Amino acid sequence: MTPAGLSAAEVKACCAAAYSSDAVALVLGDSFHPGGRPLTRRLATVAGLQSGERVLDLASGPGTTALLLAQEFGVSVDGVDLAAASVARASAAAQAAGLAERVRFQLGDAEQLPFPDDAFDAVISECAFCTFPDKTTAAAELARVLAPGGRVGLTDVTVSAAGLPPDLAGLAGWVACLADAKPLDGYADILAAAGLERLAAEDHDEALAAMVEQVRARVTVLRSVTRSGAALQGVDVDRVLQLSAQAATAVQQGVLGYGLLVAGRRAA
Repeated sequence: MTPAGLSAAEVKACCAAAYSSDAVALVLGDSFHPGGRPLTRRLATVAGLQSGERVLDLASGPGTTALLLAQEFGVSVDGVDLAAASVARASAAAQAAGLAERVRFQLGDAEQLPFPDDAFDAVISECAFCTFPDKTTAAAELARVLAPGGRVGLTDVTVSAAGLPPDLAGLAGWVACLADAKPLDGYADILAAAGLERLAAEDHDEALAAMVEQVRARVTVLRSVTRSGAALQGVDVDRVLQLSAQAATAVQQGVLGYGLLVAGRRAA
């Protein structure tokens, strides 16, 4: 359920705009998800990526995941993101890394992927699936573009049955990848309904706890430094600190967590 008064398209646009902003890049660095590169490597390993495979990076952001997968796992990657600024930034990063022939980025929506059936050996998506308003349609699209025997690898925010505090369930929670989070079994059920069978699942709650603390620390420091603080113009810093404190408490109480999930399409 989206925040009252906003359509699914408006929520998606808001999330895309937020994650393509300079302020978010300043606070989060070049990895926009808990666990950073080490958890990306773990996800790719559990998903069984093999050199020469074609991989879709869904909600590819600045391209950090796609470039790592190409460099370290020898795959070719198509990255898709809703934000034109993110696509431009990621494309420039691929060019600078000398990987433009194997790593490409384009605009696209998870619920209407611009690819033919059976196009990919694997789909990777980090800290994004929980922000999709229509997860059932997105899961069906992932299954459609996967070749038989292909795998979907997700890392994402999880939430217990107790649910979120009201503030974290609003628009700010959607932008922070929290508001429509599910238990890990909930994500698995959505994928299973699309024909994707669970292969592996892991808890990585410590990654979310560390990222929340990183956000709180960086925003606090940036606010105290006049020159850097200017980069946060338009950001309600006090509100960010308030929400991150609530998120930290929710993690400590076991309400919020972070999980890794791999599911596969059966071979023909």
